[in-house]
Amino acid sequence: MFIKEAQMRLQDKAIIVTGAAGGLGRQYAIRFAKEGAKLTIADVQDVSKTAELCRAEGAEVIPLRVDVSSEDETQEMARRTHEQYGRIDGLLNNAGMMRGLGVKSILDVDMETWDRVFAVNARGTFLGVRAVFPYMREQRSGTIVNVSSGSTLRIARGPTDMNPHYVSSKSAIIGITRAVARELGQYNINVVTVAPGSTTSDTEEPIGADEAYPEPEASLARRGVPEDLTGVMTFLFTDDARFISGQMIVVNGGREVH
Repeated sequence: MFIKEAQMRLQDKAIIVTGAAGGLGRQYAIRFAKEGAKLTIADVQDVSKTAELCRAEGAEVIPLRVDVSSEDETQEMARRTHEQYGRIDGLLNNAGMMRGLGVKSILDVDMETWDRVFAVNARGTFLGVRAVFPYMREQRSGTIVNVSSGSTLRIARGPTDMNPHYVSSKSAIIGITRAVARELGQYNINVVTVAPGSTTSDTEEPIGADEAYPEPEASLARRGVPEDLTGVMTFLFTDDARFISGQMIVVNGGREVH
């Protein structure tokens, strides 16, 4: 009896991942590469290491330096992807900025920092959606996943936890998903928000998924690890998730509920 080899779940899907130079963005790209995707990886920082790791998994990769707050650069990102692969099946709007965190009062928020955080997190998400939309509309299919934050689901626990510029910008991402889901849905395009909780990345001390980590307010009393998110992200780009749109998926071990 022969056992059929498992099909890679993203085989030949053309997916763009922003914010892919390191951290969770790199982990998402590597996982998609393992699942058979063709990738465009974009960041304002150097993505060559991520590209190398993805190619080691056998993936075709377009590495790009992109500021997601620039309309011209996001449009070029989409154009290059479609030119190379002939289609755009997915966009993971992962690029984000956490500058100026830990303020103790709204009076301490620097407004230039506020504007830049919104430019990357909110404007960048919207521009990414708008850049890929014409291509997905033409092919009448596609999936867009916008990354928000679990911080939008709670009242700040203390003065250094409020970060109004970051939390507000991540809340705007939820609104963007809901605002565009119906228009894009008529062309069979899914738009989903993922709100991760506190998660380690490849820039931090490695930790096993079964290892306890201080997170006393969570139902699962540990901090998240990349594998907790990469599996969810992979699923959302598969055909198994084709009937999910306009929703926010919370991946936080039960710390906040929605």
